[in-house]
Amino acid sequence: MIRERILVIGASGQIGVELTLALRKIYGNNNVVASDLREENELLKGTGPYVSLDVMNKEMLHVQVIRQSITQIYLLAAILSATGEKNPNLAWNLNMQGLLNVLDIAREEKIYKVYWPSSIAVFGPTSPKKNCPQQTIIEPITVYGISKYAGEFWCNYYHQRFGVDVRSIRYPGLISYKSAPGGGTTDYSVEIFHDALEEKKYTCFLQENTYLPMMYMPDAIRGTIELMEAPASKITVRHSYNLSGMSFSPKELAGEIKKHIPEFHIDYKPDYRQAIADSWPESIDDSVARRDWGWKNEFDLPGMTADMLENLGVAS
Repeated sequence: MIRERILVIGASGQIGVELTLALRKIYGNNNVVASDLREENELLKGTGPYVSLDVMNKEMLHVQVIRQSITQIYLLAAILSATGEKNPNLAWNLNMQGLLNVLDIAREEKIYKVYWPSSIAVFGPTSPKKNCPQQTIIEPITVYGISKYAGEFWCNYYHQRFGVDVRSIRYPGLISYKSAPGGGTTDYSVEIFHDALEEKKYTCFLQENTYLPMMYMPDAIRGTIELMEAPASKITVRHSYNLSGMSFSPKELAGEIKKHIPEFHIDYKPDYRQAIADSWPESIDDSVARRDWGWKNEFDLPGMTADMLENLGVAS
């Protein structure tokens, strides 16, 4: 039995915080090393080891992997869609070179498993809008989507060529009450809850009927760990798995919130993120993940909304 030693890179980000805490519950606090360039997130403090780490510094990363006897790496550090459009070169360099550094070290040190997230941003205007399948036309229009699609091919390449057990999920928009979103096109779905509670109103940067695939963070964390714990024989996709939880529009989400906060009001001022959202599918077909490793989401829109508001301070 391998004694797991897990390194989470980007542990202070939206996914990283909750994934690190979940992994520590499973593998033990001291066996999950959190790392980030940023200051350690408050929710992580005192729960286990933390190191300051720049994924772009391959030598420093390599030293930590050896020093900590790492057997699994979760690479979450990335520049997301909306932020990436403001600085495309930086987004490309960080998203690509960080992944290549991790894959190279995994090959050299024979790291047991690697996890790297992709995104629905790989899809573009020519991809099917409804129930977008696992294999389809993929022509992304953002540097984030381009970097994620290229990254999927690198993951598959390192698996086929060097036997690296790298696994990936194309995350939809993620909704969480524990940690803040990181500059993505679906961030409205988190911001709206905070503004609803504090201001009783929200101005959305997407049009009211913009449908996008979404997922509640507890489902995303559970799905990620289930993928990583599945036997290698079950993994048929080495690029990245489609994963879905629900699909809704800002108008529908606002309607659910109004059931709990009747005075809540929303208005709409679409910005540059609208064009990004318009290029993505409205819903995702994740039947391959369901078939291969038994994926099944637990939260729908009403369940997610009630849980978010309860945890942020409004018991319905």
